[in-house]
Amino acid sequence: MALSACGGGATPQSADGTVELRFSWWGGDKRAQLTQEAIQQFEAENPKIKIKPEFGDWSGYWDKLATQVAANDAPDIIQMDEKYITEYSSRGALLDLSKYDIDTSKLDEAALNAGKGQKGLTGIAAGINAATILANPAVFQAAGVPLPDDTKWTWDDFGRIAAEITAKSPKGTYGAAAYGTDEASLGVWLRQDGKSLYTSDGKLGFESGDIAEWWAFLKELSQKKAVPSASEVVEAEAAPLDQSGLATGKNAMAFWWSNQAPALEKASGGDLKILRFPTKTGSAADAELWYKASQFWSASSRTKHPQETAKFINFLTNNVKAGEALLADRGVYPNSDVRAAIQPKLTPADVKVVNFIDQIKGELGEAPAPPPKGAGAIQEIIKRYTSEVLFDRLSPADAGKKATDEMKSAISN
Repeated sequence: MALSACGGGATPQSADGTVELRFSWWGGDKRAQLTQEAIQQFEAENPKIKIKPEFGDWSGYWDKLATQVAANDAPDIIQMDEKYITEYSSRGALLDLSKYDIDTSKLDEAALNAGKGQKGLTGIAAGINAATILANPAVFQAAGVPLPDDTKWTWDDFGRIAAEITAKSPKGTYGAAAYGTDEASLGVWLRQDGKSLYTSDGKLGFESGDIAEWWAFLKELSQKKAVPSASEVVEAEAAPLDQSGLATGKNAMAFWWSNQAPALEKASGGDLKILRFPTKTGSAADAELWYKASQFWSASSRTKHPQETAKFINFLTNNVKAGEALLADRGVYPNSDVRAAIQPKLTPADVKVVNFIDQIKGELGEAPAPPPKGAGAIQEIIKRYTSEVLFDRLSPADAGKKATDEMKSAISN
């Protein structure tokens, strides 16, 4: 009877009342090991709930999930990404977690709001991070250039410092890596102008002239040799994290998310410093940074065991034992109590990230609108037109017009 009562994707309840939940995530072997430890802690406290892990790498994860959802075979608990949460929730594929017993009182408000949409609370942040500029002090020191005061520096300061480091460094070493390969730096630039990547009703929050200015400044940096040449930028895009310019000492500064700092520091073999983004006013209060959910815990709307699923998500979110297992693998823990409890167990590099996240709390702007359906294509569009500008195939203005047209088409479809 238990078997026949279950629809597609559901796991039956055994004769003794034990429930099995499927839990999917992406990530490497280290993440799998840490997540399995959290699962074991949960099962020890909840012997009637068994968690069946399903994991793989990022590249195949989303195709597999799309197939599972279409076949009514979705896992009960799903590690979800910001780029796709609106798409899945708008199709009714994700459970509204606000209807279940999950304590969100200790979560940072901006991180909590990131998982809310028209269909309710369909994701709870698994970790938080922030857009940063990571600096390699050894490259600064070799060039005889002091590190900037990141509470006061402007974009002009950034360009001047980067150009000076390039001029005083061996050939092939640059003051900064080029931006333009992701949405984070564009998002910060737009927010500092009172614009945004997206609006709350799922449209672009900027015009072609806004992104044209962003590319014009990048072109200016390139002409001053503050950043690598166009061909070097393209080559750098294909490099793994441990071979990036920052990790190999070829860039003094680069644009990264804060949760990537520990891996980059390990690869560089030395100390890295986490800096706020420059501003247009010279005041850190105008940096318009925000807490980004590195990933979300979401649940299938078709789960046959919503209460048990919510119980597991509540454990991952609020239980210190889960925090001690997962540590900072998915970013800084969003629960402030768990964050404080596990800090003694974190590596020095992870503590540095936690301290930065806490340091900027009073300077944050409003949480940005979540990416609309179709936003997964935006990053590729940005990268492609950045290359067109750097290789002088398009002016910033022409690239802005073409790119925004493509972006509007991507999210309207």
